Amino acid sequence: MIVVNLDIMLARRKMSLTELSQKIDLTLANLSVLKTGKAKAVRFSTLEALCKALDCQPGDILEYRE
Repeated sequence: MIVVNLDIMLARRKMSLTELSQKIDLTLANLSVLKTGKAKAVRFSTLEALCKALDCQPGDILEYRE
């Protein structure tokens, strides 16, 4: 199972979901789906924008768990 740790990264960066949404030009609804782990896929361009805005690596956001 792939776990999305977006909430953890937002807390570490002291950033709200709304701020992130504005920075990467992605709707709040789409970010919310990703944050809650309900997303079925993530585009590389979205992952790249998240990493740039949060100053992190993809592995900081996505985690594999058995």
